[in-house]
Amino acid sequence: MHDTSDLTCARQRTEHIAQLNDAARQGRDRTARIVMTSGLLAELGGETVAQSMMAQARLMAALRHCTFAPDSPERDFASMDVDGIKVLMKVDYYDTELAFGSEDPANPAMTRRVITLMRPADY
Repeated sequence: MHDTSDLTCARQRTEHIAQLNDAARQGRDRTARIVMTSGLLAELGGETVAQSMMAQARLMAALRHCTFAPDSPERDFASMDVDGIKVLMKVDYYDTELAFGSEDPANPAMTRRVITLMRPADY
Protein backbone atom coordinates (compact mmCIF):
# COMPACT_ATOMS: atom_id res chain seq x y z
CA MET A 1 0.00 0.00 0.00
CA HIS A 2 1.27 3.47 -0.93
CA ASP A 3 1.65 6.24 1.56
CA THR A 4 -0.74 9.06 0.60
CA SER A 5 1.98 11.69 0.92
CA ASP A 6 4.24 9.72 -1.47
CA LEU A 7 1.44 9.56 -4.02
CA THR A 8 0.73 13.28 -3.63
CA CYS A 9 4.42 14.06 -4.01
CA ALA A 10 4.64 11.92 -7.17
CA ARG A 11 1.59 13.67 -8.66
CA GLN A 12 3.05 17.09 -7.86
CA ARG A 13 6.35 16.10 -9.49
CA THR A 14 4.54 14.84 -12.60
CA GLU A 15 2.50 18.05 -12.83
CA HIS A 16 5.67 20.14 -12.40
CA ILE A 17 7.33 18.25 -15.29
CA ALA A 18 4.16 18.75 -17.36
CA GLN A 19 4.26 22.50 -16.69
CA LEU A 20 7.93 22.64 -17.73
CA ASN A 21 7.03 20.73 -20.91
CA ASP A 22 4.16 23.17 -21.57
CA ALA A 23 6.56 26.11 -21.22
CA ALA A 24 8.95 24.48 -23.72
CA ARG A 25 6.14 23.80 -26.21
CA GLN A 26 4.89 27.35 -25.93
CA GLY A 27 8.30 28.92 -26.48
CA ARG A 28 8.76 30.11 -22.89
CA ASP A 29 11.86 27.97 -22.18
CA ARG A 30 14.88 29.55 -23.86
CA THR A 31 16.97 26.43 -23.25
CA ALA A 32 14.55 24.09 -25.02
CA ARG A 33 15.08 22.97 -28.61
CA ILE A 34 12.37 22.17 -31.13
CA VAL A 35 13.36 19.97 -34.04
CA MET A 36 11.40 18.69 -37.00
CA THR A 37 12.36 15.60 -38.96
CA SER A 38 13.38 16.03 -42.57
CA GLY A 39 10.66 13.57 -43.63
CA LEU A 40 7.97 15.68 -41.98
CA LEU A 41 9.27 18.90 -43.52
CA ALA A 42 9.51 17.26 -46.94
CA GLU A 43 5.91 16.06 -46.70
CA LEU A 44 4.55 19.39 -45.43
CA GLY A 45 6.99 21.77 -47.06
CA GLY A 46 6.70 23.00 -50.57
CA GLU A 47 9.01 23.82 -53.34
CA THR A 48 9.97 27.26 -52.09
CA VAL A 49 11.64 28.54 -48.94
CA ALA A 50 8.51 30.59 -48.19
CA GLN A 51 6.28 27.48 -48.42
CA SER A 52 8.66 25.59 -46.12
CA MET A 53 8.64 28.44 -43.62
CA MET A 54 4.83 28.55 -43.67
CA ALA A 55 4.70 24.79 -43.05
CA GLN A 56 7.03 25.23 -40.08
CA ALA A 57 4.79 28.02 -38.75
CA ARG A 58 1.73 25.73 -39.01
CA LEU A 59 3.64 23.02 -37.14
CA MET A 60 4.61 25.46 -34.38
CA ALA A 61 0.99 26.62 -34.03
CA ALA A 62 -0.20 23.01 -33.78
CA LEU A 63 2.52 22.28 -31.21
CA ARG A 64 1.44 25.17 -29.01
CA HIS A 65 -2.21 24.14 -29.07
CA CYS A 66 -2.04 20.34 -29.02
CA THR A 67 -4.02 18.31 -26.53
CA PHE A 68 -2.87 15.29 -24.59
CA ALA A 69 -4.31 11.87 -23.88
CA PRO A 70 -4.73 10.81 -20.25
CA ASP A 71 -1.84 8.35 -20.69
CA SER A 72 0.54 11.32 -21.12
CA PRO A 73 0.44 12.94 -17.65
CA GLU A 74 3.79 14.69 -18.21
CA ARG A 75 2.41 16.07 -21.48
CA ASP A 76 5.48 14.71 -23.23
CA PHE A 77 3.82 12.89 -26.15
CA ALA A 78 0.96 13.87 -28.45
CA SER A 79 -0.48 13.19 -31.84
CA MET A 80 -1.99 15.95 -33.97
CA ASP A 81 -3.11 16.62 -37.51
CA VAL A 82 -1.42 19.31 -39.61
CA ASP A 83 -2.63 19.81 -43.19
CA GLY A 84 -4.16 16.31 -43.13
CA ILE A 85 -0.86 14.73 -42.06
CA LYS A 86 -0.52 12.91 -38.74
CA VAL A 87 2.26 14.50 -36.68
CA LEU A 88 3.74 13.12 -33.47
CA MET A 89 5.29 15.29 -30.77
CA LYS A 90 7.78 13.86 -28.28
CA VAL A 91 9.66 15.62 -25.47
CA ASP A 92 13.01 14.15 -24.44
CA TYR A 93 15.05 15.21 -21.41
CA TYR A 94 18.80 15.77 -21.71
CA ASP A 95 21.58 17.08 -19.52
CA THR A 96 22.73 20.68 -20.02
CA GLU A 97 25.30 19.63 -22.64
CA LEU A 98 22.68 17.65 -24.62
CA ALA A 99 24.97 14.61 -24.37
CA PHE A 100 23.12 12.31 -21.95
CA GLY A 101 19.67 11.89 -20.48
CA SER A 102 18.74 14.21 -17.64
CA GLU A 103 19.01 12.81 -14.15
CA ASP A 104 16.03 14.90 -13.02
CA PRO A 105 13.52 16.20 -15.61
CA ALA A 106 11.76 18.12 -12.82
CA ASN A 107 14.87 20.28 -12.30
CA PRO A 108 15.14 22.86 -15.10
CA ALA A 109 18.66 23.85 -14.01
CA MET A 110 19.95 20.41 -15.01
CA THR A 111 17.58 19.56 -17.88
CA ARG A 112 17.34 20.63 -21.50
CA ARG A 113 14.14 19.70 -23.27
CA VAL A 114 14.24 18.64 -26.91
CA ILE A 115 10.87 18.53 -28.62
CA THR A 116 10.74 16.48 -31.80
CA LEU A 117 7.97 16.82 -34.37
CA MET A 118 7.81 13.85 -36.73
CA ARG A 119 5.67 11.60 -38.88
CA PRO A 120 4.79 8.20 -37.39
CA ALA A 121 7.18 6.65 -39.94
CA ASP A 122 10.02 8.73 -38.45
CA TYR A 123 9.45 7.48 -34.88
